[in-house]
Amino acid sequence: MWAKRALDEWTAAACIHGGVIFRRVNRLDKIWGAGITAKAIRHAVKAAAKRADIKNLAPHDLRPTCARLCHLVGGELEQIQFFLGHASVQTAERYLGCKQKLSQAVNDKLGLEDI
Repeated sequence: MWAKRALDEWTAAACIHGGVIFRRVNRLDKIWGAGITAKAIRHAVKAAAKRADIKNLAPHDLRPTCARLCHLVGGELEQIQFFLGHASVQTAERYLGCKQKLSQAVNDKLGLEDI
């Protein structure tokens, strides 16, 4: 919720009511173009990595970490799959490092033995 609230506050302050959220700004502080490019995102990630003294970090490297953090706070696999844009649940599972624990099957906890 805090991220959505912060984004809403930022878009209101920037008078953005539709379209792309992140936009290019030129040296004269004028908005131009249809939005930021993948190259701009890569540059921002590389600059932040350099400040943090992290070598060889690319934007795509952040996806597994984001997926794991979402999972740790209770995010459902299907929602994480959707968020990451994966067509397959198995791909999202690889990002999360999920492994089936057949000795601790979740369906054993349903309590259906007594029915």
